[in-house]
Amino acid sequence: MRFVPDEDHRAYTATVRRLLADAEPVKAARAWAAGEHGPGRELWRTLADTGLTALAMAEEHGGMGWYPPELASAFVEIGRTGAPGPLVESVALAGALSAGLTGTAGTSGPAEGERGLLERLLSGGTLATVAGPAGSYAGSAGSYAGPAGPYAVDAHLAGAVFVLDGDALLPARAGEVFTSLDPTRRLVRCEAAPARSRQPVPADTARLRALATLLTAAQVLGAGRALLEGSVRYAGQRTQFGRPVGSFQAVKHQLADVAIALEFATPLLYGAALTVRGDAAADPRDLPAAKLACTRAAHLASRVALQVHGALGYTGEYDLTLLIRKARALRSAWGTASECEAAVLAATG
Repeated sequence: MRFVPDEDHRAYTATVRRLLADAEPVKAARAWAAGEHGPGRELWRTLADTGLTALAMAEEHGGMGWYPPELASAFVEIGRTGAPGPLVESVALAGALSAGLTGTAGTSGPAEGERGLLERLLSGGTLATVAGPAGSYAGSAGSYAGPAGPYAVDAHLAGAVFVLDGDALLPARAGEVFTSLDPTRRLVRCEAAPARSRQPVPADTARLRALATLLTAAQVLGAGRALLEGSVRYAGQRTQFGRPVGSFQAVKHQLADVAIALEFATPLLYGAALTVRGDAAADPRDLPAAKLACTRAAHLASRVALQVHGALGYTGEYDLTLLIRKARALRSAWGTASECEAAVLAATG
């Protein structure tokens, strides 16, 4: 199968790349980590203005349709920059709610609130997040589930919080906030709303899980690419014994290994995008395989980046550290390695 994006796809990806280059997302990420969320929210609104959320939403709700490959490319670019906030969860929820509400336009009742939320997600006026139990490769909402209950990313800052309960999406409320390995992510213990308001919202939860897994894989792949690019630049500048360290064979081999891992993960990512889009020829194993390959490649990129940069790679003030920590945190987001492996094996059998 050949993955050749069309002209519109390439143009949109280039637009997102230019926008992120101008928006100073690293400053937004550092501000977010310090508790100042204004720059990160403004970045989200700017991304939404490009049609990012609309690419996951049906036209009858103001979206553009259903375009997982284009979304995957956009999140690769987002991953390169370390942009903060529950962006994956917001877009995935928009897609799931849009699919669940399709055919209900013009009706009143409980769905009114979800249609209003879709409008705010479409404009970038709010962020949304979701928590879910572990146990499937697309299970947890980018965090962990334990005896104390499910956790969601940045639920204390989101305009809407949900919990996945099997195939039901329930309104939830944020609880205790915990720090994460990634300083731009906070894990928030969530619980479903009181019983009287626990009516499941209309949503395609299978679409939610699949899209969140795909976009997390894309985001971590982008982080891995940025780590490789930064390592190559630094290896050309840092000298040892009067020569750039990048000229040493051992360093070249490590960087080449990272490049190969990232290159091999890329077609799996776009194969997974076709699976999520529903193409008949797509392979259902590609989604967990893509998550596994992208996170492994990014983890290798992180390790090599630390070796190439030496002690500088452990310095919190150095931008590289943000990407290393994000790549590590996203390894468990929407599917751990063991869950992805089990899903691939189950689909193969």
